[in-house]
Amino acid sequence: MISIIAASTDFPPTFVLLAIVLSSVVVVSLVLNQFKQSLLVGYFLSGVILSNSGILEYIGISDVSAIHALSEIGIVLLLFTIGIEFSISEFKSLRKSILVGGGVQVSLTVISTFIFALMYSLSWQVALTLGFAISLSSTAVSIKTFQDMGLPESPQARVTLGIAIFQDLVAIIFMILIPAILSTGTSSDLGFALAKGICFMVGVLILSKYGLPQLFDKVAQTNSRELFTVTVIGMCAAVALISSVMGLSPALGAFAAGLIVSESKYSHRVLSDVLPFKDLFLTVFFVSVGLLLDIGVIIDNAFYIGSLTLGILLVKFSIASLAAYLCGLRSWSWLITALSLCSAGEFSIVLFNKAFNFVELPDLFEQILLASTAISMACVPTLMKLGLRATQKLKKPKTAEICRKDEELGMVQQIEEIKDHMIICGYGPVGRNLHRSLEKTKIPVLVLEMNPKTVKKLLEKGVKALFADICDRESWELANLKESRGVALTFPAVEVAEQVCKIILSIKPDCIIHARCKFESDVDILLGAGVHHVMLDEEQSGRAMIRSISNSYSLKVEDIWE
Repeated sequence: MISIIAASTDFPPTFVLLAIVLSSVVVVSLVLNQFKQSLLVGYFLSGVILSNSGILEYIGISDVSAIHALSEIGIVLLLFTIGIEFSISEFKSLRKSILVGGGVQVSLTVISTFIFALMYSLSWQVALTLGFAISLSSTAVSIKTFQDMGLPESPQARVTLGIAIFQDLVAIIFMILIPAILSTGTSSDLGFALAKGICFMVGVLILSKYGLPQLFDKVAQTNSRELFTVTVIGMCAAVALISSVMGLSPALGAFAAGLIVSESKYSHRVLSDVLPFKDLFLTVFFVSVGLLLDIGVIIDNAFYIGSLTLGILLVKFSIASLAAYLCGLRSWSWLITALSLCSAGEFSIVLFNKAFNFVELPDLFEQILLASTAISMACVPTLMKLGLRATQKLKKPKTAEICRKDEELGMVQQIEEIKDHMIICGYGPVGRNLHRSLEKTKIPVLVLEMNPKTVKKLLEKGVKALFADICDRESWELANLKESRGVALTFPAVEVAEQVCKIILSIKPDCIIHARCKFESDVDILLGAGVHHVMLDEEQSGRAMIRSISNSYSLKVEDIWE
């Protein structure tokens, strides 16, 4: 049946291939989701399965260049979104992590890899390229895992983000230099490549002031969402094309296009329009990496791939640990950041692919590099979750200090005696609204929060707040849990909530715990963990919708409430 479809003139091979790729991604990702594994791993495995199962040959497709072309678009859009999200204010707030942490992490990794590659008789150009490629980590995997663990604004996540920003900037610069380095490597060629890059960025800066803002204003005045989206994608593609024509990387052009938008009033709207496209093409990118791998070669060279993967993880973990410590992470909190940065990343693969266009390397060498990179990325989510558990056991019992000097954040100072209070964990939108409501009723509140800026603001307002990790038993002792009325877990991360509940109930077995979750399937998990009251986001949204509709029809809520 599939052969008949593939042979039909009504179904071009590219369409059939894309349909099979996306269908396989859904199936494999659903299976991995049951084991709480990263979806990015599922995308990669889908490519490996398609490449080595004989499915593509069976339906008569031998050319997968269309998939690789789509993956290139994914990288361009990824760089575009990175450019949009990059802001001067963000750079200032993370400057220590970016300059100190990122500088130490990238430079030491490049030096270590460079020396190792020279020992295996590789040219200095190839050794330098490998060093920069392996120094990069997977931002997509690590940041997503922080979100899954309920720690997107934690000091560990912020340090990781700062180092990742430095890595992205290094990747952009090195993309400019790769052709010159791998072709001749002379100083004049390198200088010319840098000069072209500088001229291009100056031109982009001028365009960002005169031309594009006026264009966006005109398009926005039409009130046409379709035209606005087309304008955004067209602008990104045009700048990337100009960059490519100048002999630079299209990815550099996309990043520059993102910078144009980043400081404009349309940045949030542009980002919302581009993200769906980026996610789709990035999915295709990870599948395309899997398509490049030959499972037979991987099995035959499992020892070398395993050794290289282990070497990448250990060396980068050691260097990232030092970088995280220099950024101020203490009391074992640097462990999670180090584990989040210990792999190679998606940009490593991009640099490898670009380098392979200029240097002829053995197919076996390419296979080992790509396989080791992909496997190291797949290990990150599990390593980070194990690191979170290990951190709680390894921390010193006298402190709940996470990231900076105790006196700087005021987080371990003994707060005044507080009793019959409600402990709010997390000060996002839900935590803020809950705090405001409790304030009106004069109920005493203590906030536990991992964002140091938030804690400082709360303390300045006279709110009792503690900068501490809720997965740390000592944090609850400092919060005087035994004298509290209850605890409100305002984040939807079920796995973290389970772990926290064990600590809370071991200290205060009769503590009333309130929690929230996103999906109905998580309710029973939280109730089994000891939560007394579970707020289901989907249900609460439904009730709010019912109230709104009943008001518009002048009905009583009871009349339509199930």
